[in-house]
Amino acid sequence: MLAQLPPALQSLHLPLRLKLWDGNQFDLGPSPQVTILVKEPQLISQLTHPSLEQLGTAFVEGKLELEGDIGEAIRVCDELSEALLPDFEEASPARLAHDKITDAEAISYHYDVSNAFYRLWLDQDMAYSCAYFREPDNTLDQAQQDKFDHLCRKLRLNAGDYLLDVGCGWGGLARFAAREYDAKVFGITLSKEQLKLGRQRVKAEGLADKVDLQILDYRDLPQDGRFDKVVSVGMFEHVGHANLALYCQKLFGAVREGGLVMNHGITAKHVDGRPVGRGAGEFIDRYVFPHGELPHLSMISASLCEAGLEVVDVESLRLHYAKTLHHWSENLENQLHKAAALVPEKTLRIWRLYLAGCAYAFEKGWINLHQILAVKPYADGHHDLPWTREDLYR
Repeated sequence: MLAQLPPALQSLHLPLRLKLWDGNQFDLGPSPQVTILVKEPQLISQLTHPSLEQLGTAFVEGKLELEGDIGEAIRVCDELSEALLPDFEEASPARLAHDKITDAEAISYHYDVSNAFYRLWLDQDMAYSCAYFREPDNTLDQAQQDKFDHLCRKLRLNAGDYLLDVGCGWGGLARFAAREYDAKVFGITLSKEQLKLGRQRVKAEGLADKVDLQILDYRDLPQDGRFDKVVSVGMFEHVGHANLALYCQKLFGAVREGGLVMNHGITAKHVDGRPVGRGAGEFIDRYVFPHGELPHLSMISASLCEAGLEVVDVESLRLHYAKTLHHWSENLENQLHKAAALVPEKTLRIWRLYLAGCAYAFEKGWINLHQILAVKPYADGHHDLPWTREDLYR
């Protein structure tokens, strides 16, 4: 058996068992917690220098199987990659062109999978973004409602305010703002599936007079300052580095003087936006978020300021997103039989790796999540924000 494994694998001490296509198996350390079932002989040579992109691709294509807890499998596979590729360097990121057709196709690829599939593992409002855990043991449903409230509080949303929701998803935040804060909301998305269900839920809650959801590209937003507040949640990751300036200019043009803009989104660890995780970013770009790009906090902040907005508050919710993703991953793992009836096997494999892998990435600090609050100052430079944050936590 030892002769069938390369020396690089024999010398490891990981809680990992390799089970080969011929029935033989080999423990790489005591008390294995995870088993990799290698289904093709040629995969053994790849396991001597495995990036996370290679391992993920092999799983998606059915060339290997993972047995054991999916989150533990991610951790052990990262340790395997780190042990055998200690000097792995991520390639410098390519700056991609983002036009309306490309972005619409990318959004459709990711979000138009199946509303029923998303419903399996998201909260009751189907908020597909980082939750806010006021207490660590809060339920996902509670944490998502608290996230909605946290955003509305930061925006100092008042009754009668006209709120623009950029990338409104299934309309959970829009309905919350209308229902709990008596705001009027205009929400935009590029996903037809999201729009269909979002409108159904708006109608079912009797909010059609307050919430208007439409298919609209952010580049086509009205630039007459008609909105009192603007919120963008989990959307600017799709904008791309090349269009960050334009994106921020469109938000600036949409909001009135004195109005507030909240950008809630995933940010890169490195200033140049290069990915981390020994190929994990390549896997996500190929299978999960085509044409997605993560700017660094400094880059999006600079773009907001250059557009004329003033950044007044920044909060990291990195560990909140790790916990959110753990909830999502656990929910999906507990309903794999239902999920398998809703999406193709390859799609399910992608999402299993993606959710568990992203939870691990946020825990490790490979990526972050920042809420950035900005104001459009009046002509003389003043604004109406409180002098302290005390009102947020009363």
